[in-house]
Amino acid sequence: MTNAVHAGPQTTEGGLAGLANGVLSRLEALPNDIVAVLARVGLAGIFFKSGLTKVVWDSEDGLMFADSVEYLFEEEYGLPLLPWDVAATLATFNELVMPVLLVLGLLTRGAALVLLGMTVVIQLFVYSNLWETHALWAAGCLFLILRGPGVFSLDHLIRRRVTG
Repeated sequence: MTNAVHAGPQTTEGGLAGLANGVLSRLEALPNDIVAVLARVGLAGIFFKSGLTKVVWDSEDGLMFADSVEYLFEEEYGLPLLPWDVAATLATFNELVMPVLLVLGLLTRGAALVLLGMTVVIQLFVYSNLWETHALWAAGCLFLILRGPGVFSLDHLIRRRVTG
């Protein structure tokens, strides 16, 4: 079952108006499930790549913060209320774990809500001049929160199994 948005009554207009209506009808019939996959994978890529820039692998100590993280969180980002190491740990965890959940379509709405919260914090306290980019991230997160992950997700499989 899809959450497709269906076009209104079909018209028999000819010419350019008919062509436009035909194209719009087909676009409006595109299942939300496909859009949800694109939103999940797109957002996951953005945040996961950011998370990877914050960590390095050390053969003795395992996963560690990259050398630049302390400077970024303490000096450049200037987040209020949280010490740099707490903010860096939360951000890195969220940027590495939430994208995996999005790709799997597992706990999707919660993961999208966490990333929406991060987006708001980034917009307000870190890079306020990049509002256009953050608006796109927020739109993707809101789509997933409001519409869900779609049928190509573990959430859908679990819900089907639980509800029969």
